[in-house]
Amino acid sequence: MNLTQNGLRQAVVALLEGGGAHVTLPDALSGLAPEWRTHRPPGLHSVWQLVEHLRIVQEDLLRYTLDEAWVSPSWPDGTWPENPSDLSDALWAASVAAYRRDLDELVALAQNPAYTLTDEIPHGEGRTYLRQLLLAADHAAYHTGQIVSLRCSWGDWPPQGAPF
Repeated sequence: MNLTQNGLRQAVVALLEGGGAHVTLPDALSGLAPEWRTHRPPGLHSVWQLVEHLRIVQEDLLRYTLDEAWVSPSWPDGTWPENPSDLSDALWAASVAAYRRDLDELVALAQNPAYTLTDEIPHGEGRTYLRQLLLAADHAAYHTGQIVSLRCSWGDWPPQGAPF
């Protein structure tokens, strides 16, 4: 199959935005009661930790791709937050909103004809724009699935009134 840059861009955007073979992060979080956000089963991460990890790693992938001076957080400590006992609604909302803003930037990058997706990032150690975009989509799908699994284990899935 000979995929044009435009076709490739459309496919990458669809993958980033989700909803094909998996639920989107907003759908996975839909109807989640605040008391479940920081509930942490033994040996697992809380939904809060998963959301914040997704936000941190997605930001890192985006900024690394676009900014040669970007310094990535340390792994794993800089990408996995502690689980707070007093998570505020404002902090939760800010994290989810920041995730969405960075996702919108990744989508804009994928759609920007100034970038040939298969080209190497000038400072990217052999990585391509396409690789970074696919990695962001893959990472989001993986951890979103973990959120759904947590909710299933609590009997909180699917959310009431969900369209799926």
